[in-house]
Amino acid sequence: MSTTSTLNTTRSVGSFSFRPLDPLSDAELVHGWVTHPKAAFWLMAEHSVADVRRDYAAIAAHPHHDAFIGLHDGEPAFLMERYDPSKVELVGLYDAQPGDVGMHFLVAPSDTRIHGFTRAVITAVMAELFRDPATARVIVEPDVRNKAVHALNEAVGFEIVEKIAKPEKDAYLSVCTREQFHAAVGAAR
Repeated sequence: MSTTSTLNTTRSVGSFSFRPLDPLSDAELVHGWVTHPKAAFWLMAEHSVADVRRDYAAIAAHPHHDAFIGLHDGEPAFLMERYDPSKVELVGLYDAQPGDVGMHFLVAPSDTRIHGFTRAVITAVMAELFRDPATARVIVEPDVRNKAVHALNEAVGFEIVEKIAKPEKDAYLSVCTREQFHAAVGAAR
């Protein structure tokens, strides 16, 4: 993923781009996002800035896990993680296939509400992941209690495959192929 990739959306929502998360310079910003009550399912509510820095430094050093700051009209607005689910998060918990890419996303808390913003963010995240021709499927494992994200996932083409037990949560293993994504959002192939 490059720092220059941009997805233009409707004028009312704006444009999105991605840059690698820098654990040193972004830790304080991200700390405010992951510890906010809205981010309860991120499971970092008790983290200090140092904890966030440490966790994202580990991700930056990991060969199969990346973190990105998502920009809305050039300003930090969301977090995205990309990982190889056969080596991170879901090892031994599902039938991995070539071209699988795992994803997490978190929209930053904001006092300014933009109608459709979170759906636009997940659409931009998915479009960015599928920009890589090697990505065949995006895999997610949201907490079974996170009804809001299940609705967003369905809106961009995810289908729940099964309920799985992870050490930190019960999750719905969900899969979205490139074709499912395009059908759901009406994107050109």
